[in-house]
Amino acid sequence: MTDLMRWFDTRRSPIDVIERLFEGDMGSSAIKVEEMVDGNTLVVRAELPGIDPEKDVDVTVTDGVLSIKAERQEKKEQKDKDSYRSEFRYGSFMRRIPLPGGVQQGDITASYKDGLLEVRAPMPDQGQPSGGSKIPITRG
Repeated sequence: MTDLMRWFDTRRSPIDVIERLFEGDMGSSAIKVEEMVDGNTLVVRAELPGIDPEKDVDVTVTDGVLSIKAERQEKKEQKDKDSYRSEFRYGSFMRRIPLPGGVQQGDITASYKDGLLEVRAPMPDQGQPSGGSKIPITRG
């Protein structure tokens, strides 16, 4: 999918498009994700390094939208003004991804390993795309 097609993807809500505009498509507070289709399963992988998935991550589905929420707390160790520097992002992070129509919430699974959250959502069989068929024209 090209970048332009991603912006105008009909699965995206208007709110998602606005968030992308104001955050520069992938704002500094957004969770970075990869979306791919593996056979008939939508796979969403999210970068969440240094987060305890059992305490700091919520994965929910509401109205056909997958929401990933995470929080990273800043550790108060060495914060001398002269020697402290951090480029890590702290606070709450959230990402919403529209799911294909017909995905059943009970079939969605999530796992976490090595800083990556992977959510798998089996997509319903849409059937074979119908090839065009010629419509005969009758004379009246």
